[in-house]
Amino acid sequence: MTELTGAAWRTSSRSNDQGLCVEVATNVVTAHGVVGVRDSKDPSGPTVAVSPPGWTAFVGAIRAGAFRC
Repeated sequence: MTELTGAAWRTSSRSNDQGLCVEVATNVVTAHGVVGVRDSKDPSGPTVAVSPPGWTAFVGAIRAGAFRC
């Protein structure tokens, strides 16, 4: 498991008041080679460490509309 201590977490500017938000820590890419992701409602809970290419693919899929409800 990748240690994400010292990560600078940020919430998406597209987040709303419904509590369906994630936080992302991209500053750990240079330190640990990963992008950190966690639930904004549970900042002390589990985190996911994603490879930078995996994160880029995920964001690209979102922008392409792959996850619309």
